[in-house]
Amino acid sequence: MSLLVIVILGIVEGVTEFLPVSSTAHLVLAAKFLGLPQSEFLKSFEIVIQLGAILAVVVLYGKELSASPRVLSRVLAAFLPTAIIGFLLYKAVKGIFLESENLILWLLFAGGLFLIVFELFYHEKEAAISRMEDISCGQAVIVGLFQSLAIVPGVSRSAATIIGGLCLGLKRKAIVEFSFILAVPTMLAASGWDLAKNSKSFSAGQFGLLLTGFLVSFAVALWGIKFLLVFVKNHNFIPFGVYRIILALLALRAFQH
Repeated sequence: MSLLVIVILGIVEGVTEFLPVSSTAHLVLAAKFLGLPQSEFLKSFEIVIQLGAILAVVVLYGKELSASPRVLSRVLAAFLPTAIIGFLLYKAVKGIFLESENLILWLLFAGGLFLIVFELFYHEKEAAISRMEDISCGQAVIVGLFQSLAIVPGVSRSAATIIGGLCLGLKRKAIVEFSFILAVPTMLAASGWDLAKNSKSFSAGQFGLLLTGFLVSFAVALWGIKFLLVFVKNHNFIPFGVYRIILALLALRAFQH
C-alpha cells in the first residue's frame, strides 16, 4: 500500500469511527474502491488503525475519566459483555464477516433504515439521565450488550451503543460521551488482541504504515468527536440513516458491475 492510500484510510477511520455509520464498513468499502486486495495485513490494519481514534478520546476525556472512578467503573461494566463475545467470535469476524462485502452492505442499509425508524418514534423523557455518573451498573452492562452487536461489520459500534443508551433513558449527549469513552477499552482490546496474533508476520515497512494510519486517524478523530457533540445538540440521527442507505445502495450497484 502506498503512503497516499494509508492517509486516505486514516482519514476515513478518523471521520467515521464515532459517527453512527460503521467505520469498519467504510474502511472495507474504501479498500474495495481503491483496488486493495484482501490480505491478513489489510484486515489487521482496519482493526489496529482504530488506536488513533482511541488516543483522540484519551486526549479529550482523559482528565475527566481519571477524576471520576464512578464513570470508569461503568465503562468497565459495559466493556465486559463486548470482551467476552468478541473473544468468542474473533475467528468468525476475521474469517467470515470481513470477507463478506454483501453482508456488510446489507447491514449498512438495514442499520440506516433502523436509525430512521427509531428516530421517528423516539421521544426523550423529561427524567432522562443527563450525566454519565448517574448511569447504573446494570444499565452499563446492557449498553455493553448493545455494543456487542457491532462485532459484525456494518452494524456500527457508535450507533448500537447510543441507541441502547437512549432506550435505557439516557440523554443524547450523555450516551454519546459514554460511547466515546467506552470505545477506549473496546478498541484497545480488539487492536491489542489482533497485534498479538498477527504482528510477527508484519514487516518493518508495514509497521511504518500502521503508525502513519494511526497518526492520521488520531488527528481526524479529534475533529469527528467535536463535530458529533455539536451535531447532537440540535439534530437527531436521521441524516446518518439516510446517508447509510444511499451509500449501501450505491456500493451494491457498483459491485454488481
